[in-house]
Amino acid sequence: MGSMFYNEMYTGDGAVRSHYAALDQWLKRQSSDWLAQKRDEADALFHRLGITFAVYGEEQGTERLIPFDIVPRVLPASEWRLLEAGLTQRVRALNAFVGDVYGAQQILRAGIVPAEAILTNAQYRPEMQDVPVPGGTYAHIAGVDIVRAGPGEFYVLEDNLRVPSGVSYMLEDRRMMMRLFPELFSLHSVAPVEHYPEVLINNLRSVAPAGIDDPAVVLLTPGRYNSAYFEHAFLAQQMGIELVEGQDLFVRDDYVYMRTTRGAQRVDVVYRRIDDDFLDPLAFRPESALGVPGLLTAYRAGHVTVANAIGTGIADDKSVYPYVPEMIRFYLSEQPILNNVPTWILRRPQDCAHVLANLSQLVVKEVHGAGGYGMLIGPAASTAQIEEFRGRIQANPERYIAQPTLALSACPTFVESGLAPRHIDLRPFVLSGRDIQIVPGGLTRVALPEGSLVVNSSQGGGTKDTWVLEDG
Repeated sequence: MGSMFYNEMYTGDGAVRSHYAALDQWLKRQSSDWLAQKRDEADALFHRLGITFAVYGEEQGTERLIPFDIVPRVLPASEWRLLEAGLTQRVRALNAFVGDVYGAQQILRAGIVPAEAILTNAQYRPEMQDVPVPGGTYAHIAGVDIVRAGPGEFYVLEDNLRVPSGVSYMLEDRRMMMRLFPELFSLHSVAPVEHYPEVLINNLRSVAPAGIDDPAVVLLTPGRYNSAYFEHAFLAQQMGIELVEGQDLFVRDDYVYMRTTRGAQRVDVVYRRIDDDFLDPLAFRPESALGVPGLLTAYRAGHVTVANAIGTGIADDKSVYPYVPEMIRFYLSEQPILNNVPTWILRRPQDCAHVLANLSQLVVKEVHGAGGYGMLIGPAASTAQIEEFRGRIQANPERYIAQPTLALSACPTFVESGLAPRHIDLRPFVLSGRDIQIVPGGLTRVALPEGSLVVNSSQGGGTKDTWVLEDG
């Protein structure tokens, strides 16, 4: 893998970084057979708990275990403080931006973000124009993907503000580590994450429509065929709220109700895990059987809070991502704490010319693509693939952005051959309500195939526990 990649645990000359010292000593004392046995134990437990995700495009009902790695990723307190400040700043600016797009549109008028990139965007919901939302919060739950290239050099890869998933893995990975290696936790002071469901439910209650003392919150899932269904069920159970599907809810006189054995019960907050398109067949896709007819009307009347807000996707679009540093300056009058990955916007002719001339060195992403699909990783692609992609870009340049191939940091991972470096990223979960709260850590995703830079679970990625140390 070469020394061009920053290794989270070892310095360039092979010394162990201080925040990994205790873990390194511990690992040296364990036999690889014992570690392999622990890894198998973890797999068996995850299987028994049913922690799987459905894979689309494979036979219906194919479920795969997301591989779990037993070597934790460790962040010192000082680095976490930097990340926390940067994430808080970024999500504040993104919330301000969505509110502005559906309000006065000052940033568009100022010409900082091109109006056509917003108003003709598939994620823009004109139905939300001038609709007030409680506390001006649009992205109640954001999963921001962070990569690192060097010491203190963190970059934001993307902002997931629609229905970000993965937090159940953060919680279950921690639970698994505490169960398998309790002695490791006595050697480190690791910041807790298990209170996340409590922080989330309090956050959702805090954004209920005005004047409601004891808001009823439900989690709306598309159902058990969804790839993140395990997480929906897990979070609802952990928060002590009802897990509902579209047919369990109905709207009467602009209020939302849940059908129960004791009759209709009013619902004040809907934590939805369904995309906008499917939320309300009367407003968006008429053929959607997953949504709740009339939900948009109740929402616009101010009788229910939908989290994340309808229309939030406008800020989680890859074509809007390049402008986030400008949003931070515009709305907060601050310099960005976390940088974006340098990005070429192919709707700009000079950017497009540069990218077409350097396709073999760059990563090109489809603006609306997700899950690692619809992208070209230049250095790993064949000449034929590059030429095929070149044609796609020339036909629709506005559909693409490009970035340098990132030197994603690597972290020791327990693979078949023993401990070996594998590339990782981090998805912290940022909760916005009356204030912004972030549980220390997040989901560390790891690209398991050797040399791979794709951490998406749909493409063979795994996860590890993320430790934020409370000292140092």
